[in-house]
Amino acid sequence: MAPDPWLSMYDSTYHTAQEVAEKIQERNRYQRNGESTTKLNVAIRSLLQNLKEKTDRLKDLLFHSVSTRQITQLEGDRRQNLVDELLTRHRQLQASFKNEGTEPDVVRSSLMAGGVRQGVTNPWLVEEPEETRGLGFHEIQQQQKRIIEEQDAGLDALSSILSRQKQMGQEIGNELEEQNEIIDDLANLVENTDDKLRNQTRRVMMVEKKSTSCGMMVVIVLLLIAIVVVAVWPTK
Repeated sequence: MAPDPWLSMYDSTYHTAQEVAEKIQERNRYQRNGESTTKLNVAIRSLLQNLKEKTDRLKDLLFHSVSTRQITQLEGDRRQNLVDELLTRHRQLQASFKNEGTEPDVVRSSLMAGGVRQGVTNPWLVEEPEETRGLGFHEIQQQQKRIIEEQDAGLDALSSILSRQKQMGQEIGNELEEQNEIIDDLANLVENTDDKLRNQTRRVMMVEKKSTSCGMMVVIVLLLIAIVVVAVWPTK
């Protein structure tokens, strides 16, 4: 696997800081011996400028990697610690160059106490996570690869769950549509039955009314016949 460009640039920047510390120590030794330090001062200024530019570049690249999610948040925090320590070391080296702060021997011993390529604890990390402590570049890259693979697997599982839920939602939607159609059919059937019931009720009432009228007529006719019979029937 190709090396991570950010880690490669960090390694280069780290060694630039080491070189600055060594140059400052050499410059101070020349001063104690009364030798000229002009060339060393020019070289140190150039190296300090180079260190600042590289550190700023690392900061910009880190921001891009985090914002585009090319690395995990944990790895982003770890790299931010590295950048912060580089910025701090740059200020300390500047102060040492101007004889305003930490002695260059102390700075140099701190820088030389360990390194990323030696696979030992990085002396610039104040609280380096346990999972990356003592790891070299390639080991960190492998760890980052495993984390990304685990995240990809988690995303695949989440995608599968969402896909199943979407399918279930579609099936539920189809079922609701069918139930709504059945309810609409039942409503239409009830409405038609209600109309038929009303029509039949009206017909029954009309027949009943006609039946009542006919019965009364029969009674009247029978009474008239009875009267006539009585009237014409001879008396003894």
